[in-house]
Amino acid sequence: MELKSTMSDSFLELFYKEIECGISETYSKLNLHILKIENNQFCYPELIRHLQNHFISFALSRKEKQEFLKDERYGEMFAAAASKFRDYNVNEGEAGELLLFCFLEAHLKAPKILTKLEIKLSSNDYAKGSDGIHLLKVAEKEYQLVFGESKLDQKLTTSITNAFKSIHEFISRDRNSISDEIGLLNSQLCKEVFDEDSYQFVKSIVMPKANVDNPIVKNNAFAIFAGFEVAPTIDEKKMTNSDFLKEIKTKIKKEVEAKMSHIKSKIEEYDLHGYTFYVYTFPFMKLDETRKNIIKKLIRAE
Repeated sequence: MELKSTMSDSFLELFYKEIECGISETYSKLNLHILKIENNQFCYPELIRHLQNHFISFALSRKEKQEFLKDERYGEMFAAAASKFRDYNVNEGEAGELLLFCFLEAHLKAPKILTKLEIKLSSNDYAKGSDGIHLLKVAEKEYQLVFGESKLDQKLTTSITNAFKSIHEFISRDRNSISDEIGLLNSQLCKEVFDEDSYQFVKSIVMPKANVDNPIVKNNAFAIFAGFEVAPTIDEKKMTNSDFLKEIKTKIKKEVEAKMSHIKSKIEEYDLHGYTFYVYTFPFMKLDETRKNIIKKLIRAE
């Protein structure tokens, strides 16, 4: 009856898992996954091959995907998913949204209920609100709706700052708020489940009833994908492969660990103590070029 993740642990085999820890005096967790390195470069071609296997589940609803698969319309399914993405020349955010989807499915084991991309009518649509909503079971009869927020910037501090600013506005504004998004989600549930039992089960979590025996407890949480740039120096690039790997991993880990206090300060600044945050930090080399190239190769199947 419960929704299942569309991804296996094989996606996580692409990454060095350097940090997975709680942030003191909060209910939040910090994660650092560093993409596999060969010949002093991140293995982007291998990452893109994996993303090609999963971007359809990200861009299309379960029901849409099922309809294409039922009739073996594989080419149409790919085209429908690819058409949701903005042109790669002006696409600065959707690579982060897709990567966050993958980490939530594969690492957090929180299956997607809805993504912003799948409800777009065209690639030029712009929708305020979260990048996606996932469902996480934290205990028996206890769940979290996990709202995704992806930000990419050269500086990790800026990515984190912008993500928390967006989340604060999402919670507090009068229109296009978290309450509106839950209402939208409730209206879209029929696209994400195949049968009436599953529909009623998920709806009971999204809109739980308090006046029943042994009620379902639902809270809202947030997942942040904070992409940032790491720029190896000329001297670092000249290192042996083993020395470079050790140096760059140490450098990235040190930078991310230093941001724990910043995350904590943002939670305090916006009075977000009642929310859980799952923060995924992710380093890129040549950020601007890479995030566009990922989308280009995905939608063109290059």
